[in-house]
Amino acid sequence: LHFFAGAGSVDPSLLPDDAVDAPEGSIVEIAPARAALMSAIAERIAVQSGAGLFIDYGYLRPGVGDTLQALRRHDHEDVLANPGEADLTAHVDFAALAATAQTHGLAAQLATQGDFLLGMGLLERAGALGAGADSKTRQTISDAVERLAGPDAMGKLFKVLTILPAVEAG
Repeated sequence: LHFFAGAGSVDPSLLPDDAVDAPEGSIVEIAPARAALMSAIAERIAVQSGAGLFIDYGYLRPGVGDTLQALRRHDHEDVLANPGEADLTAHVDFAALAATAQTHGLAAQLATQGDFLLGMGLLERAGALGAGADSKTRQTISDAVERLAGPDAMGKLFKVLTILPAVEAG
């Protein structure tokens, strides 16, 4: 297996703004199925009410680059090395998802996982859990908070998109 350049073309409106200045051979990831799925979810929320919360690896602004990766046995490997034996993944373009939700009249909020969890009261909850605990348990809680919200762990790597019906000023 190997990658090759095909003769296809892409609608320029699908490309991020910085793609215009990208050197020849640059990679841009486009996911029409992702947009279609978000459109269906957003339409349902717009019509029937509700909310959506999406959390995954990703980025808050689209750009040029390749995030396709293979993970096997908790380690990265070449995406073509072991077909069917490795998990293939790519980072989510949360800005594109938010834009799709907004076309359905929904409010969309983007954040890093760390900012989202801190805003939801992670530190207060951790403090309450550790209040009567022994030092080992408090350390376990502290380590978990750092892993989930810390900038050198999942706090910056994971992103969060919240979509809700737009609140009309009145």
